[in-house]
Amino acid sequence: MKSKTGCRLLLYTGCALLLLSCLARKAGSPSAKTVGAADEVGRSVLTTVSRSTHSLPLQQLRLPDGFTIDVWAAELEGARSLTRSPHGVIYVGTRGEGRVYALRDTDGDHKADKRYTIASGLTMPNGVAWREGALYVAEVYQVLRFDDIDRHLDRPPEAKTVLSGLPRDRHHGWKFIAFGPDGKLYVPVGAPCNVCAEEDERYAAILRVNPDGSDLEVYAAGVRNTVGFDWHPATGHLWFTDNGRDWLGDDLPPDELNHAPEQGLHFGFPYCHGGFFSDPDLCEEGDCCGEAYRKPAWKLDAHVAALGMRFYTASMFPPAYQGRILIAEHGSWNRSTPSGYRIGMATLAGEQVVEYQVFVDGWLDDGEAWGRPVDVLQMPDGAVLVSDDHADAIYRISYEG
Repeated sequence: MKSKTGCRLLLYTGCALLLLSCLARKAGSPSAKTVGAADEVGRSVLTTVSRSTHSLPLQQLRLPDGFTIDVWAAELEGARSLTRSPHGVIYVGTRGEGRVYALRDTDGDHKADKRYTIASGLTMPNGVAWREGALYVAEVYQVLRFDDIDRHLDRPPEAKTVLSGLPRDRHHGWKFIAFGPDGKLYVPVGAPCNVCAEEDERYAAILRVNPDGSDLEVYAAGVRNTVGFDWHPATGHLWFTDNGRDWLGDDLPPDELNHAPEQGLHFGFPYCHGGFFSDPDLCEEGDCCGEAYRKPAWKLDAHVAALGMRFYTASMFPPAYQGRILIAEHGSWNRSTPSGYRIGMATLAGEQVVEYQVFVDGWLDDGEAWGRPVDVLQMPDGAVLVSDDHADAIYRISYEG
């Protein structure tokens, strides 16, 4: 096996531009953790969202006939993972910004008009999940819980630590979290490298834990870096996206859409990528893609950075969209011709993917990206929200026929 240090140094060099961008934003946030983004009277910061004309070129976005896309919230720095409470509050995680937002549409016009910063100074609080009145927030090394949060947006409660002691590596350290149909919280830990073999089984895995932080266990292994997953509406099986390794050219290996119908499956990382491609740095036997590894349900384009994904189960969209998976492709940073920067859509027959096509694109304009989709969230009326941490916005996709 090649030196782990060497692998990390190679990726860190290649990621310099991306990391500098994140660090530049992080530099503007407080170094000390402050829960509630307190102002001079100790209350959280409430912002009335501006309704002024925004400058985002939505006319460049291409959608199927009958669909429209609008800005649901703008000037929302670093908007990433999304979750919704039954009371209609949308919670938004960030990465380099270190903040967690709460958004409300108080007048029902399908645009957020109230914004609260309920936490700041956190360490890459990308993941947010809501359960039984509480908001769960995933930092790199721990998961926090804000109890009875919907009723205290103006004065958020003190955060309680639910799960601690996770690895502190920032490389692939940001987390997407969600509660499964089994009532457990699913928490991934990415590989702390481009490609390496770690002894700690928590790396490159999806973990799950009880809501109180007890009984932490590995659910799926061999997962390089998943930042989005959901459960099949009929079977309850876990599906997730995974980002392939870098520095093997423009077209290898693919990103992945994976299906984990049971606990204990291994998805190949770091020895086998995409179910067919043996890693040239770590595979010493010529072919490391044996039957022991689960193959992807679908091989996505290389380097598209597939992140958030959700099954569509509502009735606003045409019936053919029922059960399809919407996937946010954040976009490549290391490809000679950029790829991704769009919303993809997987069509299933049973639990087999039979087609993958573009649902929304246009965030990439002549090789330059003005937006980068991160997460998707289905709303009660059937519309879909899409976060964008580059344009600092959340969009609303609806269908009127």
